[in-house]
Amino acid sequence: MIKHKIGLDVGDVRIGVAVSDLMGLTANPRETYVRKKDDVNADIEYFCEYAKREDADAFVLGLPKNMDGSEGPRAEITRQFGDLLAERSGLPVIYQDERLTTVSAERILLEADMRRDKRKQVIDKVAAAIILQAYLDRKV
Repeated sequence: MIKHKIGLDVGDVRIGVAVSDLMGLTANPRETYVRKKDDVNADIEYFCEYAKREDADAFVLGLPKNMDGSEGPRAEITRQFGDLLAERSGLPVIYQDERLTTVSAERILLEADMRRDKRKQVIDKVAAAIILQAYLDRKV
């Protein structure tokens, strides 16, 4: 049975969320989740429940690599979050290179002539959709 994939752009303050269609062809920006201050367990629980609601079978997390392809401290933080998410949800966590994703999201929103205050509200979920779409495109 085909299920949804959930794409996450994990940041310190916000997490952008996108969900695939059932065919696995398109990623749709869904929401920008504001993290619970100093409570990663609450964040993890939220996404475990989110996966159940969406009938998802995997998470796709953007992995912030350096331009030379190496992984730095930000990638390690993302992997720690992904490990907890996989452990608690029982779903696989797939990592997708996210170099320049936020830059791409910003460019899309600028081309749409979106005001700065509005861009700030949606940029994380657009970045999550770009991450998830890159993963879906690889699978085709």
